[in-house]
Amino acid sequence: MAGIGTNEAELIFRQYSDMIYRIALHNLKNGADAEDVMQDVCIELLTKCPDQIDSEHLKAWLIRVTINKCNSLHRLAWRKRHEPLDDFAHLTAPEHREIMEEIWQLPKDYRNIIYLYYYESYTIAEISGILGKNPNTVSSYLQRARKKLKDILTEGEDYNA
Repeated sequence: MAGIGTNEAELIFRQYSDMIYRIALHNLKNGADAEDVMQDVCIELLTKCPDQIDSEHLKAWLIRVTINKCNSLHRLAWRKRHEPLDDFAHLTAPEHREIMEEIWQLPKDYRNIIYLYYYESYTIAEISGILGKNPNTVSSYLQRARKKLKDILTEGEDYNA
């Protein structure tokens, strides 16, 4: 893998920066950390992006790099001693804010699959390729995530009633 030119990288980054930020924020629940991941993804784009890559594969590559960077940040020792700030709720669209709070209660693997399936409109096969998981595993995680999300939403209705 070689890098791409700065002009091309700038165009690509402008096109996909919102998606990268949303995925990072979705995983990290912290705006500052999401911005750090965006910078890391930009560096990867400049230095390690394949030269000949079509837009569909490029988007999948960027998602994979973003999720990997988020996972790396989660593994840092100092992160285990700090609680993330809950300053992310105002960044989601008002009509999605309520459901996003429930989605953030799901385990990370479930959150990523729900996000990619419903918000980025990827198929199960495409998600399995992006995440490097078996399609049956992705399908199973999606079903479990839906069930957990339904339980969370149902408990909230019972509680508010």
